[in-house]
Amino acid sequence: MTDIKKLLSELTLEEKASLTSGEDFWLTKAVERLGIGSARTSDGPHGLRADDYSREDHATMPAVCFPAAVTTAASFDREMLRELGEELGRECLAYGVDVLLGPGINIKRSPLCGRNFEYFSEDPYLAGQLGEQFVKGVQSQGVGTSLKHFFANSQETRRFTSSSDIDERAIREIYLAAFENVVKKAQPWTIMASYNKINGTYSTANRYYIDEVLRREWGFEGLVVSDWGATHDRVGAIEAGTDLTMPAEKHSDRWVAEAVKSGRLSEKALDRCCERVLRLVEKAEKGRVKNAECDKKAAHALARKFAANSLVLLKNEGGLLPLKKTDKVAFIGAFAENPRLQGGGSSHIRETEITGALGAAREAGINVIYAAGYDRGSGETDEGLIREAVEAARNAEKAVLFIGLPDSYESEGGDRKHMRLPEAHNRLVREVCAANPDTAVVLHNGSPVEMPWIDEPKAVLEAYLGGQAVGGAEVDILFGDVNPSGRLAESFPKRLEDNPSYLWYFGEGDRVSYNESIFVGYRYYETKKQEVLFPFGYGLSYTEFEYSNLRLGRSEMTEDDPLEVSVDVKNVGKTTGKEVVQLYVASEKGMAIRPVRELKEFAKIRLMPGETKTVSFTLQKRAFAHWDSEAHCWEAERGNYGIQICKNAHKVILEKSVRII
Repeated sequence: MTDIKKLLSELTLEEKASLTSGEDFWLTKAVERLGIGSARTSDGPHGLRADDYSREDHATMPAVCFPAAVTTAASFDREMLRELGEELGRECLAYGVDVLLGPGINIKRSPLCGRNFEYFSEDPYLAGQLGEQFVKGVQSQGVGTSLKHFFANSQETRRFTSSSDIDERAIREIYLAAFENVVKKAQPWTIMASYNKINGTYSTANRYYIDEVLRREWGFEGLVVSDWGATHDRVGAIEAGTDLTMPAEKHSDRWVAEAVKSGRLSEKALDRCCERVLRLVEKAEKGRVKNAECDKKAAHALARKFAANSLVLLKNEGGLLPLKKTDKVAFIGAFAENPRLQGGGSSHIRETEITGALGAAREAGINVIYAAGYDRGSGETDEGLIREAVEAARNAEKAVLFIGLPDSYESEGGDRKHMRLPEAHNRLVREVCAANPDTAVVLHNGSPVEMPWIDEPKAVLEAYLGGQAVGGAEVDILFGDVNPSGRLAESFPKRLEDNPSYLWYFGEGDRVSYNESIFVGYRYYETKKQEVLFPFGYGLSYTEFEYSNLRLGRSEMTEDDPLEVSVDVKNVGKTTGKEVVQLYVASEKGMAIRPVRELKEFAKIRLMPGETKTVSFTLQKRAFAHWDSEAHCWEAERGNYGIQICKNAHKVILEKSVRII
């Protein structure tokens, strides 16, 4: 064990100042004379975007591109997220990476956020639960994570200067809740402070949320690092508890030393930051494994399994899916051959290989007709491509149309301006469905899209951004080798104008008002009774499940009592499948304004035909509580609460009531 206090005493003031910023884009600074090494970071979170330091140009090394967070969140599968984290941890060891920059658990306030594909959900409970397992999985391998972006980083427009102006209750219930859970349950090695301001103060300099809430209230033990380029005031960041500014800021290291000499910055505050940097380096050195290797072929197979466990069947009229492998099928759309598998920006992985649905089908011996339908890059079409697509559809028994958003529509650094697909893709749906009524649509997108054609195809499969093996997963589901079990981790509004943040999303100047407060996503749609295209938690299966025998451990309780809940679930169909059991809590109208229901527990179970399983949950105080902004604490009001077992956020299956006295 390194004697950190001794090292601190041996560092010069200038060396201490230098430790609080990077050596280059990815490394922390070393102090060779004292044997202090560097920790190496790498972008993630659904793969490694690690630079090859053996090359002069530091080109990104090829790595397995797993499904993006928007996809894995739809799995509602804690075990899968832990398994994904474990695999990413092993790959970090093989690539010499000490800290993976992820996961991203920001709340999806609007479908327009250009970085939504990197985030899990509009729901803080789901995001927090999945983030916890991801972090535990990575860190079980002796590799650190960087939970990001702390916090209220909900748009890319003016992300370096905008202030997220939010009331205290929404901050606690919506925008901090996922971070709180991951910190308390998984202790990520680092947390990344975001670009934006929070109520007028830059995140990296926000002492209240970094020092008071994150460290003192929640007990965070690790290091706070700035997002790359997010520190505007090195001295203010150190005072607030942002330990490490990234990337390299060598020109401003002397400003930190001068601030200590002049008395503007206490050396004690600088020492605290240095100590946390030194502890991170110590952890990194301890976790390294010499000659570590990773099996890229096995990881590719895992990526396919994870995607298949996450894809969401949105529509299946007349049981069109699954297709028979003997059917004469047309695959139409360039994404069938070369799928859109990830988003753009810092999380973009140089994948090791790509499996498209066309290649996967042919490899499985399935004879499919193919027509491109549109240009892969631009998303545009022409009369010739349309004619080929229509001809292919007419000459097939069944047609599968692969459409979505081109790469240019979604990336870090910019937000979408609308929810529409390219008009060429919409036209293709109409033309193909007219030529062949037995048509299924497969969507590739990182955030909800409008579907003006939803009544025309018989089936719709949401593939999101499913990673480098997404085509294999699509074929597994389309032809019935895997029963779809994904559920939407976000609401799909019918129109952009229906979204609760619509009027205020981009803000005025650098002020972005979160006027919808706690009514984000389904909390708004269900309370307002606003009809949506597909609700949060929605997804179909090739089998049917029946719920019965909802039981509560008590009918009355105090706010500090745990509540045991159990329900029986039976597969009444003919196909083995997985069901996501969703438990929501509904409060009666009291003093506090509350959403009509909120997700408080979930479980994913596998059932064979005719099999019944009992699913049990334990609800604690936070399942019933709201944040009291006057008392600055969590409070569960006295009164009745509905315990609802739901198919999704809109459809209640079973309900019983408990009273808090």
